[in-house]
Amino acid sequence: MFDVGGRGDLSFNDMAYAGLERAVKTYGARLTTKYLEPTSGGQGREELLRLLAEGKYDLIIGVGFLFTDAMTKVAKDFPAARFAIVDGCPDAPTANVACLLFKEQEGSFLVGALAGMYTKTNKVGFVGGMKIPLIERFEAGYTAGAKYANRKVAVYADYAGTTGEAFKDPVKGKELALAQYDRSADVIYHASGATGVGVFEAAVTRNRKAIGVDADQSLTVPANERLHILTSMTKRVDVAVFGTIQALIQSSWKPGPQVFGLKEGGVGYAVNQYNKTLLTPYVPKLEALKKDIIGGKIKVPSTKLELQTFLQSLGK
Repeated sequence: MFDVGGRGDLSFNDMAYAGLERAVKTYGARLTTKYLEPTSGGQGREELLRLLAEGKYDLIIGVGFLFTDAMTKVAKDFPAARFAIVDGCPDAPTANVACLLFKEQEGSFLVGALAGMYTKTNKVGFVGGMKIPLIERFEAGYTAGAKYANRKVAVYADYAGTTGEAFKDPVKGKELALAQYDRSADVIYHASGATGVGVFEAAVTRNRKAIGVDADQSLTVPANERLHILTSMTKRVDVAVFGTIQALIQSSWKPGPQVFGLKEGGVGYAVNQYNKTLLTPYVPKLEALKKDIIGGKIKVPSTKLELQTFLQSLGK
């Protein structure tokens, strides 16, 4: 089941679908698949989950933290079925629920460092979707990376809202991004689902750079926007979705938290035919930072409190 924004968001949900597609191509006739989406306001999650469970599907995946409460309830009523939540986990361990979690702060640190090195104005921005701890994790990592690479940089941060609708409001995304560009930001990173479509439009309007999220978004946006995308923070939801389906087929599926960070190849930054030349001078530094994060030399903050401590350690 997809999250608010659904298929076609060119981001989070589409990455999950790519993982499903890969599983279908790999295992073919062994799989019977079905996907559903809640209503535009996100209602009906529990009812749809029950519908799938009653249909005897062996594995039911909820794409997004908003499924956590509903899936926790449904999983208790259908102990023979297996469930997985992307970006969520029940409060108490549940024997038939896997939690597919990511260290978004680590990938965000790298694109933040890139923004900090690239900026000519020493001002960069962040546009988040729903203001929740999950999205604040992106902001914390991004801000830490930008300031680690450039002590002089200022980071603007705005959020599109406080409900799930904040992930599907490109008009608001464009409004927030234009305001940041007009305050001299020359790079803006978004973690806002389909709202980010508006961020890319603003980058074209102001002839500035933007950083995508989840998917390598320069490969999916309209042609006139591609060269305005500096990179994307890749969050490999496709890898997690494919992996949990494969584990089920191979009888190695297990419940509980499964975390994907830089070490596991779960997050990273995109290099492609559109940005390869531009990124070439920065890649050695980014790879060195990646090595330091994996090795534990750099501990990337994931909350505002941790960010404050991190910045103090930089003398910032």
